Amino acid sequence: MLLSNTGGVFFVLDSQANLISKENRMQFGVIIFPGSNCDHDAYWTIQNVAKQPVTFLWHESHDLENCDAIIVPGGFAYGDYLRTGAIAKFSPVMESVRNFAAGGGLVLGICNGFQILCESGLLPGALMRNVGLKYVCKPVQVRVENSQTPFTNACHKGEVLTIPIGHMEGNYFCDQATFAELKRNQQIVFRYCSPTGEITSEANPNGSLDNIAGICSPGRNVLGMMPHPERSSEAELGGTDGFKVFASMVGAMAVK
Repeated sequence: MLLSNTGGVFFVLDSQANLISKENRMQFGVIIFPGSNCDHDAYWTIQNVAKQPVTFLWHESHDLENCDAIIVPGGFAYGDYLRTGAIAKFSPVMESVRNFAAGGGLVLGICNGFQILCESGLLPGALMRNVGLKYVCKPVQVRVENSQTPFTNACHKGEVLTIPIGHMEGNYFCDQATFAELKRNQQIVFRYCSPTGEITSEANPNGSLDNIAGICSPGRNVLGMMPHPERSSEAELGGTDGFKVFASMVGAMAVK
């Protein structure tokens, strides 16, 4: 069983992440762009592991189909032409996502989804080419820097999670004023770390500023992260640490 801490209120989830109270079902939407390749992974995790209703959302549609949470998945939207996320931000669906987020809706961007959220102005900063200019695909450790978000309330601050990465442009960067604001507002949610939780240059797989692996919006309702939680949500995949992100989202919805 898993305890989800949502603002001091704990909800108990069973091993399949079903909230004991069935009326708290949460409708997820997973966006499909041309070039998305992790959309079905996210869909599978939500439907078969989190046991929540989920639908695909087409990039050319403005309709979010009354979803409670939106997943902007990994992949290579529009072939990463021009720049990662540079074309996807103009999709009709992203206009709706921006309005949805402005109203407090939950939005999770994973890998390419994180890049798209930054390009769309939903999160600050940018994702640049990895230091070394090589594609990096491996499990990494990230430390939870803020557990008081809808995406991390099933974790505790300082907890180390093992979650895979797979990217060429994961090197997070922002200017010093933005960086200071991120720290002041506690918007840095995940940082790359050693297996024992130390923040070191050796633990940084891509050269990201301050080992940043994930950040949230000032309102805490938008999260972008380079690691793939959907790839570490079942024991068959080698670990379940990533599932805490989805369990947190479901637990957060239970208090609404």
